[in-house]
This record gives sequence, C-alpha cells and structure tokens, in this order.
Amino acid sequence: MDPRFTALLRPFLKHSGPEEAALTPDTDLRRLGVDSMQAIELLFAIEDTFGISLPDEELNDTTFATAGSLWRVIVDQLADEVPA
Repeated sequence: MDPRFTALLRPFLKHSGPEEAALTPDTDLRRLGVDSMQAIELLFAIEDTFGISLPDEELNDTTFATAGSLWRVIVDQLADEVPA
C-alpha cells in the first residue's frame, strides 16, 4: 500500500484509534466505520486521486472489506491503465 492510499483512507476511518496507527492490509474497513455511503465517497476519492475508474464488478463488500483488498483492486486497475 502506498502513502497516498493510506492518507486518502484515514479520514474515512471514523472509529480508528491509536491501535490503528499503522494501516495494514488486514485493517478491517467496516469495523473502523466505512459503511456503504462512505464507500461511495471513498470510491470517488480513489478515482480522483489515482486517475482510474474502478470496474463495476469490483464495487462490492469484498473489495471494501479490508485495506489490502481495496488496494489490490486499485493496483490491478493502475496496471490496466498503463499505456502499452
């Protein structure tokens, strides 16, 4: 996970405390307050920040379950966006 991603993610984690000082791939986004409405806001922020568009089939609970699962979808999309 890169620093832009973790900085972008932090404001959406309304239930995070000192124990979540370091975001890891296993960080549970739902437990830390990312609900369905925030997931939509987070999606827009990700698309703006990284200049990508996440595929509709990736907009699901599994993708937004952990920081790592969301980051993997972003990385896959970034790889697809690289011009040949």
